Amino acid sequence: MSNEALSQLSTELGAAPPDSLAELTEDQLASLAGALRKERESRAAGLGEAAEEALKLVPALARGPVRRILFK
Repeated sequence: MSNEALSQLSTELGAAPPDSLAELTEDQLASLAGALRKERESRAAGLGEAAEEALKLVPALARGPVRRILFK
């Protein structure tokens, strides 16, 4: 396992990768790290959209202050 691929994967996982991933090639590790990054970004975008949709339930005059409180 290369140091660069291991570092990328550790960053995406937020922890040291399991030892069992040592069997993967550098390209496979990079692909896994990319897939994890893409999924995290997708979830973050989905959460942002859901939050904005939920703000539509708040009366218009209160949306600004509520948005500032929730999204500091």
